[in-house]
Amino acid sequence: MNSERPAGERHVPVLRDRCINLLAPAIERGIEERGRAVVVDATLGMGGHSEAMLQRFPQLHLVGIDRDEQALALAGERLRPFAERTDLVHAVYDEIADAVEDLGFGQIDGALFDLGVSSLQLDERDRGFAYSYDAPLDMRMDTSRGMTAADVVNTYTEADLVRIIRRWGEEKFAGRIASSIVAARDAAPLTTTGELVEAIRKVVPAAAARTGGHPAKRTFQALRIEVNEELDVLERALPAALDVLALGGRIVVMSYHSLEDKITKSVFGRLAKSSAPRGFPVELEEHKPQLKTLTKGTEVPTAAEIEENPRAASAKLRAVERIRNRSAQ
Repeated sequence: MNSERPAGERHVPVLRDRCINLLAPAIERGIEERGRAVVVDATLGMGGHSEAMLQRFPQLHLVGIDRDEQALALAGERLRPFAERTDLVHAVYDEIADAVEDLGFGQIDGALFDLGVSSLQLDERDRGFAYSYDAPLDMRMDTSRGMTAADVVNTYTEADLVRIIRRWGEEKFAGRIASSIVAARDAAPLTTTGELVEAIRKVVPAAAARTGGHPAKRTFQALRIEVNEELDVLERALPAALDVLALGGRIVVMSYHSLEDKITKSVFGRLAKSSAPRGFPVELEEHKPQLKTLTKGTEVPTAAEIEENPRAASAKLRAVERIRNRSAQ
């Protein structure tokens, strides 16, 4: 385990400068109008993005949300020099509106979502997120509550295992893998990542592993998403963040697989276009877009950034700005 190492030594924030530059105009607008800006880091992790924002903007107040208590503790140490300008909240990020309201902020100037599993969770072996070493089959981002990956693999029906592995993992061998898991658990419950990997290796062709990466990669992704309800949370979180976003405020989202990006694209895209009926002669105020897209499609890290932080390789960034309040309807 690496828990003794401080967060600053363990975490290279993905697309840090680009994220902050995208949020900067909204932060500066808030400071100019009210003398202070409020940004929510909805997936605080080890606080790398938040630290950089707080260093750059002395009038920024940062609200950091994370469901992982270990991450909150590490980020709290990292952000200690800015304690008077930070509020750290133990919550899931779809609770963003409640967190903002509970802290007494009417609206926010920006929000950052850095989705998926964090470096901390991958590096802590006993959390069970990684398939490269044996550990308890857990995968919970919040270890204080909820079902574990062991609960899923040992209690879900074979049909349900096929469904989540195929849907969340986009795994073409989902049927074989689910059948192998059921056969293995009939002999004895699966309790470790190593036991699960062995059940998967038995049925994934070696040729597929050579071209598609580790044979357990997609199944582990699917189980993690199921355990933490990641895509359901995201579908609730983005509208919740938009509900508390001030006019001129910005939201930046980094996703790491196609399902996250699809949800983000859908939520943003729906509000970034006119809602006027087809053929309507005049675009009324209530039909005008609520959001302006700030990125052309998705942005990705540079080769230099990927070399510095290989986990950034699959990152896709989207950003929007609120240009009209719903109250104008």
